[in-house]
Amino acid sequence: MSRKLEGKVAVVTGGSAGIGLAVAKELVAEGAYVFITGRRVSELESAVKSIGSSVTAIQADASKLSDMDKVYAKIKQEKGRVDIVFANAGVTEFAPLGAIEEEHLDRSFNTNVKGLVFTVQKALPLMSNGGSVILNASMASAKGMEACSVYAATKAAVRSFARSWTMDLKDLKIRVNAISPGPIRTLGLGALAPAEQRELLFERLASTVPLGRLGEPEEIARAVAFLASEDSSFVAGIEFFVDGGAAQV
Repeated sequence: MSRKLEGKVAVVTGGSAGIGLAVAKELVAEGAYVFITGRRVSELESAVKSIGSSVTAIQADASKLSDMDKVYAKIKQEKGRVDIVFANAGVTEFAPLGAIEEEHLDRSFNTNVKGLVFTVQKALPLMSNGGSVILNASMASAKGMEACSVYAATKAAVRSFARSWTMDLKDLKIRVNAISPGPIRTLGLGALAPAEQRELLFERLASTVPLGRLGEPEEIARAVAFLASEDSSFVAGIEFFVDGGAAQV
């Protein structure tokens, strides 16, 4: 059986857990060699064991430009090119207007916006014509939610990048798209509530989804693999909602 990403080289930031880990597994299953990044060595080691093969982990904070230089230097040395970038690393923090602090604003924009910009820009010298860039946005940018204004603003910027960069990179035939997940069952989502309230949080979020449940990381991973592959060869500049209809109806 042919694999649609056979021989491709991919980068997944924030690839040690949750959506990033699921995406890394899917890309490897489809034939790609994947470099994953993350801040914590122990989680990266566990992720590599979970993925099993065709993966290299690099400790890096996506919000630090020097760390991303280190990432791409290693990729250049080992593989010499990048075909796919999934710019996934991000932080999710909430604060209502009136309680927004400077540190919250800086942390959110440094990782979700600045880090994402340079994750992609620093990949360009290694990217071949016909490459694919997928940006992890969020349905939050399309739907007003309480205490979510800063996070939603960062993800609105991400969606905007997909439009503008499609034009910037058109001559290189590099496609840029944004994927916007709805509520996905991950440890990160669960961490937004105390352990004893986690299931109540999941139930409340599931009630906001027309399909009546949370999404799974693997469902996002399959959508990313589609955008990374030639199956989506005429798809560029879009926001691909994978949200069970939560921001649609």
